[in-house]
Amino acid sequence: MMAMFRSFVSATQLRQHHHHPQPNVAAAAAPAESIESQFSCPICLEVYHKPVSIVSCAHTFCGECLQPCLQVTSPLCPLCRMPFDPKKVDKSSNLEKQLSSYKAPCRGCSKKVTLIKMRSHISSCTKVQEQMANCPKFVPVVPTSQPIPSNIPNRSTFVCPYCGARNLDQQELVKHCMENHRNDPNKVVCPVCSAMPWGDPSYKSSNFLQHLLHRHKFSYDTFVDYSIDEEAALQAALALSLSEN
Repeated sequence: MMAMFRSFVSATQLRQHHHHPQPNVAAAAAPAESIESQFSCPICLEVYHKPVSIVSCAHTFCGECLQPCLQVTSPLCPLCRMPFDPKKVDKSSNLEKQLSSYKAPCRGCSKKVTLIKMRSHISSCTKVQEQMANCPKFVPVVPTSQPIPSNIPNRSTFVCPYCGARNLDQQELVKHCMENHRNDPNKVVCPVCSAMPWGDPSYKSSNFLQHLLHRHKFSYDTFVDYSIDEEAALQAALALSLSEN
């Protein structure tokens, strides 16, 4: 009985360490749709694009999909929520080779396409575009006549304080200012800080670019509880600083 248990545990551990599919002869004989699902990113649910793997937990994602996680100080794997070192994320070269080797039918026209080319094919497939156009529009479960509140601060996109460029998310704001306003000497108000509960909309930063790079490498949405008021936020920050001393 103990020997059977050990063999079962060993088999289970072997399956758990399989971080991405390795299709074999049996998989090749299976329907191509199942092959496409095996090679799908768990974040965007599309076929992998420039896949990367987290070394510590071996989970794989599209490079672009994982990028937001790498912007925070202590990132967590989006799949298993385990902490990982952002410097230990490797390009999945073997997986890219497999994407070039296997084909699956397009969900629209059913043409068999190499997995690595599936995204570009779908974006230009008229059948897929027709299917998307015919998707039912979102309708609330319960009709409501209440207007959308207009006094809720916009903390998702920001306006460049230098030139007024709109609809920039936090990372785009940093990139935009570094590329277009690196040598601008004007003192400006940080639009990210002023949108926060504790923000001062009249405070002008003497070195806005340095402020952006040091304060806004991550999104406040990850850490800020907007439901508490300014005093509660200050008390929480004070308690945290005292506990670390």
